[in-house]
Amino acid sequence: MSLIHETDYGTPLSKSEKMVTLTIDGQSITVPEGTSIMRAAMEAGTQIPKLCATDMVDAFGSCRLCLVEVEGRAGTPASCTTPVAAGLVVHTQTERLKKLRKGVMELYISDHPLDCLTCAANGDCELQDMAGAVGLRDVRYGYQGDNHVFADACGEANPAWLPKDESNPYFTYDPSKCIVCSRCVRACEEVQGTFALTISGRGFDSRVSPGMSESFLGSECVSCGACVQACPTATLTEKSVIEIGQPEHSAVTTCAYCGVGCAFKAEMRGEEVVRMMPYKDGKANRGHSCVKGRFAWGYATHKERILKPMIRESIDQPWREVSYDEAFKFAADKMRGIQAKYGRDSIGGITSSRCTNEETYLVQKLIRAGFGNNNVDTCARVCHSPTGYGLATTFGTSAGTQDFDSVEDSDVIMVIGANPTDAHPVFGSRMKKRLRQGAKLIVVDPRKIDLVKSAHVAADYHLPLLPGTNVAILTAMAHVIVTEGLVNETFVRERCDWSEFQDWAEFVALEKNSPEAVAKISGVDAEAIRGAARLYATGGNGAIYYGLGVTEHSQGSTTVIAIANLAMATGNIGRRGVGVNPLRGQNNVQGSCDMGSFPHELPGYRHIAGDAVREQFEAMWNVKLNPEPGLRIPNMFDSAIEGTFMGLYVQGEDILQSDPNTTHVVQALSSMECVIVQDLFLNETANYAHVFLPGSTFLEKDGTFTNAERRIQRVRKVMTPRNGMADWEVTIGLAKAMGFEMKYNHPSEIMDEIAALTPTFTGVSYQKLEEMGSVQWPCNEKNPEGSPIMHVDGFVRGKGKFVVTEYVATDERTGPRFPLLLTTGRILSQYNVGAQTRRTDNVVWHGEDVLEIHPHDAEQRGIRDGDWVRLTSRAGETTLHALISERVAPGVVYTTFHHPLTQANVITTDYSDWATNCPEYKVTAVQVSQSNGPSDWQKAYDEQARNSRRIAPVVEAAE
Repeated sequence: MSLIHETDYGTPLSKSEKMVTLTIDGQSITVPEGTSIMRAAMEAGTQIPKLCATDMVDAFGSCRLCLVEVEGRAGTPASCTTPVAAGLVVHTQTERLKKLRKGVMELYISDHPLDCLTCAANGDCELQDMAGAVGLRDVRYGYQGDNHVFADACGEANPAWLPKDESNPYFTYDPSKCIVCSRCVRACEEVQGTFALTISGRGFDSRVSPGMSESFLGSECVSCGACVQACPTATLTEKSVIEIGQPEHSAVTTCAYCGVGCAFKAEMRGEEVVRMMPYKDGKANRGHSCVKGRFAWGYATHKERILKPMIRESIDQPWREVSYDEAFKFAADKMRGIQAKYGRDSIGGITSSRCTNEETYLVQKLIRAGFGNNNVDTCARVCHSPTGYGLATTFGTSAGTQDFDSVEDSDVIMVIGANPTDAHPVFGSRMKKRLRQGAKLIVVDPRKIDLVKSAHVAADYHLPLLPGTNVAILTAMAHVIVTEGLVNETFVRERCDWSEFQDWAEFVALEKNSPEAVAKISGVDAEAIRGAARLYATGGNGAIYYGLGVTEHSQGSTTVIAIANLAMATGNIGRRGVGVNPLRGQNNVQGSCDMGSFPHELPGYRHIAGDAVREQFEAMWNVKLNPEPGLRIPNMFDSAIEGTFMGLYVQGEDILQSDPNTTHVVQALSSMECVIVQDLFLNETANYAHVFLPGSTFLEKDGTFTNAERRIQRVRKVMTPRNGMADWEVTIGLAKAMGFEMKYNHPSEIMDEIAALTPTFTGVSYQKLEEMGSVQWPCNEKNPEGSPIMHVDGFVRGKGKFVVTEYVATDERTGPRFPLLLTTGRILSQYNVGAQTRRTDNVVWHGEDVLEIHPHDAEQRGIRDGDWVRLTSRAGETTLHALISERVAPGVVYTTFHHPLTQANVITTDYSDWATNCPEYKVTAVQVSQSNGPSDWQKAYDEQARNSRRIAPVVEAAE
């Protein structure tokens, strides 16, 4: 094994289709028009010395190292800023150029520390490399670095010197080593889009400054790592590199956080991770990252990881460490005993959206074939199940329509119920880049998310609707499009069912659906609704991106259908720059759905009741399958309380913290006779478990994840599982103990079985993924290299289906007792229930959940910023600190759910989507009042958790 080196071409790739031929050092080369001479030379195999240039950002031309000579032109232009032209004859190495480059390098070195042997960048320093490349042997100006290298100059304090900034938990900033190439500043602006860095001072006094001479931690820096990645010296360096040293081998893998699916190079020394470097060839992230994927992988070796199986007879007993075989036997005996007592359908399981496709496939296979029922569900039930229903109904496929690259061709972007800069930050950065280039933006969200107004980005329309009125707003937009003649009739007649469209158009044209009528329901100005609708319909390529603010409602499925209706009515389907794009929350939530994790569907979204489909699986699995759909997660809980569902296997999900109405979930789990939890840590669900099977991290196993754009990517093992087994091996062990043996030697064999049984995966194999890097399903005989864009020539279902979307107000209403509406979401630094990110230094940014409340509502209640407040609903109450903010509108409060001590879901209710039972997290009627600290419920919960997590000491046998 060795380090994977990626070629840096110096400047970005030109997208021009026109080709230009020139000569560089006697070699003829043809490249796209607009390509820089530097990049053309690199493609020809000639590396021109450079310091300020890198292909992740636009050319800058400040370092003056990349000079070239062009026949017929005076001077020595910078090759990074000089575009190619037909017939040019370029020389990259002449006596004149050698002399100039040495002189430039002498100036850099004269003001740079020469502690190369002890420098963290030793062996990975571009300044060092370029000094060698230009043949630098001496510096005429000396090495004193009077300007800012040393704290003392000639025995006196050096006013130009600045100390190292170590405020950020993940990287350091050493001003003395800065060569002011501006790569970090440009990466922050062009790649990340935060504009947190600038260059202060002039000449030798110039230096990189976070904000107005703030610390990195105290500035607007979001710790994405783009600046560190761009830095050619040790000025910005990962603390892990300083501590461990330079990596010596690497492997490409996929991030295990959100649904963007960023590709990374896991750079290692032995089995220790030195750093995670964004992979430039990763088609989802294109070389960018966020704070979680780039830096927050320390949970893999956290001291709280459980590495041995544990069992106990009852939840009031301490855990007892046992061998895997004993744990498997104990679990199997319990589950079989429950079935003998209560019937075959009395047990089930929940698959994980954080585990691989292969592992999820095995869990649903175990439940269907080993347990003998279809009581299998997944966390998508509580997030994107309405996406599956809505898009399958209208388009015929339960997934988004575009790849992430598509946003580069969007003219109008509508973001509804999503916060990409926090929940999907790498894609959020790509979206912001397109917006800075001139695309228009519509934001439909109760909060003023960052996209509404941030550096060089502002929404053309922000529709701050009342939570729960999504359907009304979208139908009002459709009303404008239909009544003002903005429908793309050609597209609708050719691609959709015309009679269904007419029924839909007649409905949306009703006066009750007009913006003026809907304004009274939603609180959004009618003219803003009209303006947004006109912009989406007439602004060119229109793309819709949505998140849990769409799906987690009582009308979540209806809203997804309404979005699809808008896209079809305007013809924004089937090409680049358009589409309907759900932003998936977890790394493999798309994959968990694809793999048959719903109780009514086998892998590939095929109904369990279909005889022909079921027979395929029965032949492969050599077992008879139950044709009846099983229980959804809410049904499992209700049946447990009734005493008919008594055993549950949960892989990689913390249902106690993530599911609504925590009190109800506690009651359900407490009623069960056997709860098996497979996870990295003793999570909240494990408080009520009888068997704990230790899980493995994404660094410790092979497999695949499928991201939000249907992209299947490899996960590669870079260290031995600390718990002894990968998750797929644990499931196989449990299945064998249950009497259902599954034989696989490697996850690639599981994928081969998936491909054999799933029409959209028939062309997928590990070999193909090695060759192509990634592939987007459907990948089959019809689409051998995958499908970046869906529904290009027609919808999967045939004709696109318009469906009438009647607005029905939620049953969750405000009133005198509960006058405010609570909505929930995520924050950049934390992920889902926080089990991983809370065990990293990301807690520096978000150490607790807080309640955002508008100044008007706070003043009415006598609440000040930072006060303890009690948050109460019909379901329960909790306490947390207040954050007074104008991000939320009057009458609306907002919190996150990353910290178990808050238990925000004790507040949320059992109301759910009419079609899929997806909980209505986004609309809860609440009251907020002053408090003195944690509630009695929180104290009791914390005491129970502490008691439940006791682990009995291992008694060594006497010799």
